[in-house]
Amino acid sequence: MSTSLFSWIFIFLILLRINIPVVSGRCLGHQQALLLQLRRNLEFDDQMSTKLAKWNVRSPDCCLWGGVSCEDGRVIVLDLSNEGISGELDNSSSLFNLHHLRSLDLSCNFFSSMIPSKIGNLTTLNYLNLSNAGFWGQIPSEVSQLRSLVTLDLSTTNDYESTILLAANELKLENPTMKVLVQNLSVLEELYLDGVNISTSGNGWCQALSSSLPNLRVLSLSDCSLSGPFDKSLKKLQSLSVIRLDNNDLFTPVPGFFANFSRLSTLSLHSCELYGAFPVELFKVPTLKSLDLTDNELLGGSLPEFPRNNSLQRLMLPFTNFSRALPTSIGNLWNLSILDLSNCHFNGTLPSSIAKLTQLNSLQLSFNNFTGPIPTFNMSNKLTQIDLSQNGLTGEIPSAHWEGLLNLVEIDLRHNFLKGSIPSSLFGLPSLKRISLSKNQFSGCILEFQTASPSTLYTLDLSSNNLEGSFPMSIFKLRNLSSLYLSYNKFNGTLQLDIFQRLVQLSVLDLSYNNWSVNASVSNYTLMSSFPQFVVLRLAFCNLRTFPDHLKNQSELVTLDLSNNQISGEIPSWIWEVGNRTHLAFLNLSHNHLVGMEKPYSFPDSLSLLDLHSNFLGGKIPVLPVSIGYVDFSNNNYDFSIPSDIFNGLSSLGFISLSNNSLTGIIPESICNASGLGILDLSYNKLSGKIPRCLFEIGDSLEVLNLRENNLRGPIHDALFPAGCDLKTLVLNGNFIDGWIPKSLSNCTALEILDLGQNNLIGEFPCLLESTTTLQVLILRSNKFHGTIGCPNTNGTWELLQILDLAHNNFSGELPGKWFKTLQEMMAHKDNVQAQVKNPNSNVLGFTHFYSVTSNVVQLSILDVYYRYTVTVTSKGQEMKLPKILTIFTSIDLSSNNFQGLIPAEMGKLQALSVLNLSNNALTGQIPSPIGDLRQLESLDLSRNNLIGTIPTSLEQLTFLSFLNLSFNRLVGKIPKANQFQTFSADSFGGNEGLCGFPLREKCLDEVETGTMKEHNHSNYGRKIDWNLLSAEIGFVVGFGIVVGPLLFSKRWRKWHFECVDDIVLRFFPSALSRKWLLWTTT
Repeated sequence: MSTSLFSWIFIFLILLRINIPVVSGRCLGHQQALLLQLRRNLEFDDQMSTKLAKWNVRSPDCCLWGGVSCEDGRVIVLDLSNEGISGELDNSSSLFNLHHLRSLDLSCNFFSSMIPSKIGNLTTLNYLNLSNAGFWGQIPSEVSQLRSLVTLDLSTTNDYESTILLAANELKLENPTMKVLVQNLSVLEELYLDGVNISTSGNGWCQALSSSLPNLRVLSLSDCSLSGPFDKSLKKLQSLSVIRLDNNDLFTPVPGFFANFSRLSTLSLHSCELYGAFPVELFKVPTLKSLDLTDNELLGGSLPEFPRNNSLQRLMLPFTNFSRALPTSIGNLWNLSILDLSNCHFNGTLPSSIAKLTQLNSLQLSFNNFTGPIPTFNMSNKLTQIDLSQNGLTGEIPSAHWEGLLNLVEIDLRHNFLKGSIPSSLFGLPSLKRISLSKNQFSGCILEFQTASPSTLYTLDLSSNNLEGSFPMSIFKLRNLSSLYLSYNKFNGTLQLDIFQRLVQLSVLDLSYNNWSVNASVSNYTLMSSFPQFVVLRLAFCNLRTFPDHLKNQSELVTLDLSNNQISGEIPSWIWEVGNRTHLAFLNLSHNHLVGMEKPYSFPDSLSLLDLHSNFLGGKIPVLPVSIGYVDFSNNNYDFSIPSDIFNGLSSLGFISLSNNSLTGIIPESICNASGLGILDLSYNKLSGKIPRCLFEIGDSLEVLNLRENNLRGPIHDALFPAGCDLKTLVLNGNFIDGWIPKSLSNCTALEILDLGQNNLIGEFPCLLESTTTLQVLILRSNKFHGTIGCPNTNGTWELLQILDLAHNNFSGELPGKWFKTLQEMMAHKDNVQAQVKNPNSNVLGFTHFYSVTSNVVQLSILDVYYRYTVTVTSKGQEMKLPKILTIFTSIDLSSNNFQGLIPAEMGKLQALSVLNLSNNALTGQIPSPIGDLRQLESLDLSRNNLIGTIPTSLEQLTFLSFLNLSFNRLVGKIPKANQFQTFSADSFGGNEGLCGFPLREKCLDEVETGTMKEHNHSNYGRKIDWNLLSAEIGFVVGFGIVVGPLLFSKRWRKWHFECVDDIVLRFFPSALSRKWLLWTTT
């Protein structure tokens, strides 16, 4: 007992001894007076304050006040962080009379002044923290007088700075410079200047630090406008443990000498424009715990073989150029808690050794090229997030892979090639909130599953798979489910919509594009009030025949998609009341059988997108709300003239399409009042008059102008496209426009599609666009252009050009072989058939608008719709419409012009070409053999020229060729027979008198001779020699020679022979006949 008592006394004395230096002695009177004066002069929020608000004279010992520590009655520590202090702090403050202060912390407040120069009076400070305190302006040079500083923190983080009123102001380090600031701080170990604008040219900051701070352990200079490269002088800072230089434009490789910092624990170089190969030695620094190289897209490398017992806890390389396979030794990173390799170029299979990472909390490997199966994660029971989306992973996901993941919150496997059934065990994980399995190949039915009690799942995305069967009823066990996506599957049967009243938390429901029929009628109207309040409801392609009844009670609805159904009749007037006229922003009723709008009606002010295209609507266009951003009334029966005031006040309008109607009259000038207009499509109507000049002059916002197939007239050469024009698509095809292409079009340097075909335009080849490097489609067919083509003064005019159509003009001269060599996009090999749009933003222009669902940061993209321009090209003798421009389709059509000379052999370099049409010209010479190198060619038309020579056998290599026309030339010789040539008709070769062979009737000479010989040989093939017949033939020849030979060569023998014959004739024939004989023989 006594031993225990003495032990407690001893412990008490030790604790007392520990606290003596801090609180020894009561607060001295003048120290308390200084603190009270400081309190009176500071403005602070009583609700936020936990320290200042409690300072008062009734507590006489100021050393016991919050945030205050003393030694010998003198204040040595003052911590007023997070006190809600605002207003100015100037040099008159009593703070600067606390001459014994060793530690001052004013961080996270709202001061609105510069840092007072009197800060230099506090020469005993070894810790100064003014971070996120609202100070701005130049850092005073007096800070450099604080020679005892060990820690200096003047940082301002972006997240905090955005919450204060003076966010636009910043701390600067211009005069004094970095060198002056740190020149006396020789004992400084920690330096935090994040967010301070450091105006040091080049890498002078490196030399300033290395020459003055030999003991520096922590260097944090994120968002400081630093520049590179790293200077070798940094090698001197051998004590460095933490290096944070995020968000600086360093433009430099990572130096290998960083690996020599033997105490390095944190290296963060996020968004520094780094490039080159990352030094592999840095991965192996034994003390390194955190490595962040995020968002350095030019920085490459690969992961090394990791030794055992590596210290790494956080490895983050997203948005870099790292590649190759993950090493099996990644399983040696036993301490790893965060592994983020997303948006890189890694490939290969995921090593099974990942299962050894038992401390792993977050695994993010999305947007790579990983293949093969997903390894098991059941040993990593600390995992909260798994993101393997946007890869090439295959195989099934067995239930065993996910067992034991009791802390898993999110699993994202979207955009892979996973198959099989969805394991039921996923739904039973107790912490899981989000499951995203969309865009895979999962199949079968969703089996009955058990859930955690209560279920935490609130997002389930199974869209774009091959799931089938009836609606999975187990989903109704997910009582907290708020978002359900089942679109683009093969579910079938009949689904009663009011069954979803069981999921009272449901706010997002997408059942679109399945094989089921949704019954939208309400079976029990008394239950309508208990129906969940949707924010997003998508029922496209659900065989709906009527508008759902329950919509009348939806007060929170933002997005409603009922497109591609069989709803007929009028649009009910109550539809505009959905969402209490304050929420409804997205309404898509396209592809139905709607004929009009029930009156009276008025659009809600909240409406941002209205899509009614492909119905049977007619009459006048309704008055649009000022909030509207996207309008699509195309493919209807509207037959009105566009009202002159319809676009007034529509400053938010970005997209409008009225194409494929029967609109008449002129295009009103007021259309330009929609100052934010980005896409205007009035194609396929009956509009007339001139194009308003202002349409060309709003090119700083307009990206697509499509006026195809109308009756528009007049010139456009006086159009003034502004400097910095953003126009990407200009389509005026099928009108009566004359004049020439305006020179100001050259201001539209982002132009991708120019279609001016079928007009009355004149002028020469548009070399004025030679600086428009983005051009992909150029169509000038059926106009009156003249002169030569190509731009000879440039090495590469339109490297991205995919479609060139100059047919039916008056172009002349020779085809410029050198110019064709500049068409790089037509030279590219297209072996990968999956290649789609070269640039996902080209030709498919997104119009996106966001709507905040709640007061937090969660937002829904509700206007996720796109504009696709349909290009019309002539292929295989017929017009073909391309709904979007694929990199696997390229075309050149120069037909019906006056081109002369040879076909350039350089055309054989255009190995991606799909269509080549040079017909109806005056081309001469032979068909160049390199044309046979166009292995992707599907259509070749060289008809009606003056081509000579034979058809080159290299054309037999065009195995994709399905259309060939060489007719009406002067070709000769034999038609090739191999491969595709066996499928072409005689029409492909007609009008060439010198051609022969199949499929023409004319046989070639060698075929006739060969045929006769073959026939003779065939009749005697296999017979034995008949010696009797041969002997008779030899005897006949010999006997005939013995008799006839002397008659020919011996006169004596011939005379004797005829005398004998005469004697015989006189003996056997009458005298009259014998006289005639004698007369014939003597003449």
